Amino acid sequence: MTYAPKGKPSLVVKPGEFVFAAAHLDHGHIFGQCNGLIEAGATLRYVYDTDPKRVEDFCKKYPGVRVASSLDQILNDPEVRLVAAAAIPCLRGPLGCRVMLAGKDYFTDKTPFTTLEQLAEARKIVAQTGRKYMVYFSERLHVECAVFAGQLIQEGAIGQVVQVTGFGPHRLNAPSRPEWFFKKAEYGGILCDIGSHQFEQFLHYSGATDANVLSAVIANKDNPAHPELEDFGEAHLLGNNGATNYIRVDWLTPTASRTWGDGRTFIVGTKGYIELRKYVEVGRGEGGDQLYLVNDTMEKRYELSGQVGFPFFGQFVLDCLNRTEKAMTQAHAFKAAELCLLAQAAAIRT
Repeated sequence: MTYAPKGKPSLVVKPGEFVFAAAHLDHGHIFGQCNGLIEAGATLRYVYDTDPKRVEDFCKKYPGVRVASSLDQILNDPEVRLVAAAAIPCLRGPLGCRVMLAGKDYFTDKTPFTTLEQLAEARKIVAQTGRKYMVYFSERLHVECAVFAGQLIQEGAIGQVVQVTGFGPHRLNAPSRPEWFFKKAEYGGILCDIGSHQFEQFLHYSGATDANVLSAVIANKDNPAHPELEDFGEAHLLGNNGATNYIRVDWLTPTASRTWGDGRTFIVGTKGYIELRKYVEVGRGEGGDQLYLVNDTMEKRYELSGQVGFPFFGQFVLDCLNRTEKAMTQAHAFKAAELCLLAQAAAIRT
């Protein structure tokens, strides 16, 4: 909920050249979104939320930001190019459409939608306005070993990707969670929510542009007090290029873990394989951002914290200015969103 990495500034614009605002601070990922944009040189002008305490906390982290009296104040400022938001998941789609219709680009926390109808509406508004509906898939975009894995794959380090396995465990810490977190209509279901990270990574690493959901399972294994919560989910996908994907996500991280979740990714290619240990090395003193590469010429471990940076944010700022798609294509963001919705709809509850 409070995962907000900081990296080395990598400025692509001068102060004032790219102005953005933050709105709807329902999820702590808004801080990661803002950190990344600011490190790319973007200027944070406004913050808006209906909760004064959230606004107060935000202003402490970003001194000098102006408190907007309404979302309309932000949308009516012609200098604001982008609105970054982390609203309640079921509200993210409608909010994004409102932002785009006002002539701004939109940068939302994942998951970007909770229904296929919301996705369809956003696709329509993107086509109508030419605005961007971009998504903060933090488990790839804000993890250095995950960024480096993509670079290795592009360089051909493991040949053609055959299969991607993603594990996304999270710590529940139920008392700290807001009410909407436990209402399925509001958070969308576990495959829709945290599963969205995993489906996006599959598309990125494998190069698939579409996929079929072969199977999916959801369950509430250990939280009877919250019957609408799904604390376990898994899914199996077949990409349109023949690559396959298995994901497992859960809210079952044990108390003794040093991190909120032992996120790992395994990528198998025709000439080698990669393992990512994103946030922790279990039983060792090292932290996360560990990458293991084995191919026909090497067997190597990389420690990547502070070594790679987070290029997405600068690329995204330039995409907004130049109307390009170098950071992430709109088709890719929407396809990842579609797959998590389809997997959620197809899931068997056990």
